[in-house]
Amino acid sequence: MLKPDRVLDCVGLYCPEPVFRTRLALDEMEVGEVLEVTADDPAAEEDIKRVVEGLRQEIIGFEKDGERVRFLIQKGK
Repeated sequence: MLKPDRVLDCVGLYCPEPVFRTRLALDEMEVGEVLEVTADDPAAEEDIKRVVEGLRQEIIGFEKDGERVRFLIQKGK
């Protein structure tokens, strides 16, 4: 699997923290870099998908294991 440039662990954090931290991390990244986000908030799956889509970035990987989700997000612009 692709090695991310940055890793963001949001396990144990609840809305809106995972979305807020994902947004901040993406804002600090360069085009082409990959961010790995893990979270276990029940709302995180849909919320992170929504913010990534709104920012016009790309989810290049997604896994779900029980309550935990893992995203690989590539910064597009």
